[in-house]
Amino acid sequence: MDERLTKQLAFALELDKEKSVFRRTHLSGPGRLENDAEHAWHMAIMAYLLREYADGEADIARVLIMCLIHDVVEIYAGDTYCYDAEGVKTQKAREEAAKEKIFALLPDDQRAELTAIFDEFEAGETLEARFAHAMDNMQPLLLINSNDGCDWKDNGISADKVYRRQGRTRLGSERLFEATDAILRENIRKGNLYWEDPEGKGNKDV
Repeated sequence: MDERLTKQLAFALELDKEKSVFRRTHLSGPGRLENDAEHAWHMAIMAYLLREYADGEADIARVLIMCLIHDVVEIYAGDTYCYDAEGVKTQKAREEAAKEKIFALLPDDQRAELTAIFDEFEAGETLEARFAHAMDNMQPLLLINSNDGCDWKDNGISADKVYRRQGRTRLGSERLFEATDAILRENIRKGNLYWEDPEGKGNKDV
């Protein structure tokens, strides 16, 4: 094989390791914890199905590749639970180092292309990145809701924290944020989520 194909296949094989990076969200059912590859696949399917709710005409192909590669850095950096305040402090540095390492496996042109797409997702400024972030928020929301909020309850997560996290959903899709809000309100009603700040209710509309 020539050098280009050898590099591409080496990168493809390295991606298999994403199947061994486990998240803090259980599969629906309930089942075991999901892995990063399952999360990314599920996000991509959801993005395609729900593309009509993006706040604008998103390039769905670009959204799909963002969904599929957004967590590949966790092969080296590990999964950082979004509600782990200490882990979040070092997340960017760990993931930047991992980004350089994994995309370096590719031919130069594809390394530059995928690095740019990854960085676009991280910046969250384009329509495509905002919609991909909405999927990144909504996918685990659906799983947790299907399990009667067990991942929130088991980890002591408050409604305040979930609403602050879900604020990025609104940036990509007002309609999907409305659906998110309905799901969260139902879980609050059922006692699966509680308010740390009962008066301000976490400024959930921010």
